[in-house]
Amino acid sequence: MTSSNPGFSASPEDWPDLGPGNMSPRERVYTALSHREPDRVPADLWAVPEVRERLQHYFGGVSWEKVLQCLQVDVRWVAPDYVGPQRTLPGGITVAPYGSWRKTQQHGFGSYEEYAGYPLADARSAADVHGWDWPRTEYWDTSTIPDKLAELDTEGDYFICYDLGGIFERSWGLQGLERFLIDLVENPGVPCAIMDHMTDLYIDNVTRVLKAGAGRIDIVYTWDDLAHQHGLIMSPAMWRKYIVPRHQRLNVVIRAFDVKLMYHSCGAIYPLIGDLVRDLGIDVLQSLQPRAADMDMQRIKEEFGRRLAFHGGVDIQRTLPHGTPEEVSAEVHERCTVLGRGGGYILAAAHYIQNDTPMENILAMYRTPRETT
Repeated sequence: MTSSNPGFSASPEDWPDLGPGNMSPRERVYTALSHREPDRVPADLWAVPEVRERLQHYFGGVSWEKVLQCLQVDVRWVAPDYVGPQRTLPGGITVAPYGSWRKTQQHGFGSYEEYAGYPLADARSAADVHGWDWPRTEYWDTSTIPDKLAELDTEGDYFICYDLGGIFERSWGLQGLERFLIDLVENPGVPCAIMDHMTDLYIDNVTRVLKAGAGRIDIVYTWDDLAHQHGLIMSPAMWRKYIVPRHQRLNVVIRAFDVKLMYHSCGAIYPLIGDLVRDLGIDVLQSLQPRAADMDMQRIKEEFGRRLAFHGGVDIQRTLPHGTPEEVSAEVHERCTVLGRGGGYILAAAHYIQNDTPMENILAMYRTPRETT
């Protein structure tokens, strides 16, 4: 893995022309989400902290904002500050803001936060869930949101996202996935109570954030990994019975603020895409894991592209970490021509770019012309 490449310039003025650029980033994204072709396909950048640091170093020790500008990224993310209790448990376990237990694990390219137990693993009734010390909405300080948005606006007219969270995923993170799924069959009162508390907390948090944003936040991002590489984690019937109604209750609140809604799931999500559009009313489907079963981009675009926009799709399993820059560029071109034709696509990796990805491949992804022809 290399940290620099003399074939690339750190100055955006020296980069290849990505198109006429006669739209602001925000206008570019909104045009795409309106299923019209903008001046070029808009782009976002997701990366683990180690990759962010490498990019900042590559571009001369600049801020992350300057990296995004150099790579001509159209999307920015804003979040409230967590000001709640900082809790630790024996054995190096930390309590995450939404209550899950995590422990830092090292690997060959960096670190990640692994589940290290589950605070509601022994809950056997809804009363056990109600009696737990749930996080409070005041743990998130929204008073800094206006200043953060104003600072972003000094840099440019960007499309602004807020990452709220996932009802199913953060809920099972309190009980354990296996126990949670078993209880959905044998003892649904427990996982349903957990999801109800999580939904209530999300409703309070998103209401406060969007009010603080005063119309400047453009999209709310929610997520639930409902699939793995080869299929769904649960049956469509179980998903519709237990997960959908809670997202619907949350989405009604989000929609009242006239913002877009983006939803993420990794894996082989194809069987649920139609339901996500019809029952959850999402505007953007995120991830598009290309090597998962049945995730054929052409078919997905043809079937759902008139009703749904897409974010992601560039492969982080093989192409970005193990391909050549030419292969990365070819995949970016293919995604833009298939998913971006007629509008409806934000170029991004299928998930966070991992630290085993060569710098040349990251740069190739963002220097490839974002054209639909």
